[in-house]
Amino acid sequence: MKRYTQLTQEQRYQISILMKAHHTQSEVAELLGVDKSTISRELRRNTGLRGYRPQQAHRFCLQRREQKAARRIEPDTWVLVERLLREEWSPEQISGWLQSEYGLCVSIEWIYQHVLADKQSGGSLYTYLRCQKQRKKRYGVYSYRGQIPGQVSIEQRPAIVDKRARYGDWELDTVIGKNHQQALVTLVERKSRLTLIAKVIRKTAENVSDAIVSQLSTLKPWVHTLTSDNGREFARHGDIAKALDAKFYFAHPYASWERGLNENTNGLIRQYFPKKHDFTTITEHQLEQVMDKLNNRPRKCLGFKTPNEVFFGIRPAVALAT
Repeated sequence: MKRYTQLTQEQRYQISILMKAHHTQSEVAELLGVDKSTISRELRRNTGLRGYRPQQAHRFCLQRREQKAARRIEPDTWVLVERLLREEWSPEQISGWLQSEYGLCVSIEWIYQHVLADKQSGGSLYTYLRCQKQRKKRYGVYSYRGQIPGQVSIEQRPAIVDKRARYGDWELDTVIGKNHQQALVTLVERKSRLTLIAKVIRKTAENVSDAIVSQLSTLKPWVHTLTSDNGREFARHGDIAKALDAKFYFAHPYASWERGLNENTNGLIRQYFPKKHDFTTITEHQLEQVMDKLNNRPRKCLGFKTPNEVFFGIRPAVALAT
């Protein structure tokens, strides 16, 4: 007896063609190399009012597969998935974290299908999915009248930084508000992906320097290097390095990939504070909320642990909520 295997969409087209040519079910089975019971079952289960149509038959098969799989996922699991979606975790993060933490197998595709079904029934889960858009680096912040004095190139940065083998190597940048009014100073730790954000009223070198030192002063033992772009707001790099007892390095001009982690993080922050957002309205409470979102969100690159979990050993609060 031939071993049973599920039919492919291509085989269903072959079945349709052979049946229209008046081949028997046994002949069709022989030509496709499957058992005749497979053909009999296929025609019985997937024939519609207009006869056997391969595209419709394949759709019927996929629907039954989805319904069967849906029953294997407990309602309590979907409740947890929805809670994590509302925390703005991506389907990939949810799927990987549930597998890692609880051994629950909920595929990324199933989560998307669940969100789609919720949307079609008038739900709002889809509004929590993060939008993936191409982002371009702002080059207007660079000055063409000369370099910042005392710059040390990223080429001189220790090789250990690239390996992400220790805690304490930070990437720095700024995010500009609407009409260039106010700015956010963003700091990301390379190994744990821990994110810190501070707001400055004006993007001056003094304000940015004070914000960086303020954010990192309590973490001084875990500050070894800092790497920024060539923006004039980092002109007081020497003061920052001295205050934190760290080394300060500058990426090459127009080489945003050298600080890819920071660039990506800025894109995530833009989800909450888009380009047209008036930064003068941002409160400290809002900044803390965004930092909590980013630092309590599992990352695939961290084995679906969160930055807070990796850096501080703090498990995501949402997972412990009852």
